[in-house]
Amino acid sequence: MKDALAIHRMLIERGTRHEIVRLSRTISTAEELPAALGLAPRRCLTTKLHTGDRAGDRGRLAAVISAVAGPAPDLDPVRRALGVRALRPAPAHLVNAATEYAAELVCPLLLPRDVPVFIDGRVLDDLHFDEVVYTATGESCTALGIRTIDLYTLSRAEPIGPADALHAGRR
Repeated sequence: MKDALAIHRMLIERGTRHEIVRLSRTISTAEELPAALGLAPRRCLTTKLHTGDRAGDRGRLAAVISAVAGPAPDLDPVRRALGVRALRPAPAHLVNAATEYAAELVCPLLLPRDVPVFIDGRVLDDLHFDEVVYTATGESCTALGIRTIDLYTLSRAEPIGPADALHAGRR
């Protein structure tokens, strides 16, 4: 399984400033990060995997990064990118096998190349690119602190939703 050490090593190799934070209590889902870190929910991100079934396909996966709090992002662009009629949350066993992360603690980094990654555009609009965000590491006792721009770039994420901060030239 992937863990905080694997993430740390990759970020060190790339010269990316980051912090692996030991949590004051264990968590079972990324939604618990704000309480464990004592931070505003908008600074804590979750990565959820979705799947859609196509004829002749065993089900493709896509990852969606969003803030822990707030409305769910519009998944229609993800559905179109996968070429499926409907999306559903990927089952835990599929997430675990495909990502090598615990299903509820997926980090948006080190995901397989064949898993497209999307980010809710509101995250990019709500946070300055130099602002540090926190995400799960696959472990229940640690979190990753990383600048928004570094997470966005290293995750290969495509913005979805009502905002597209990079392409709109706002930041």
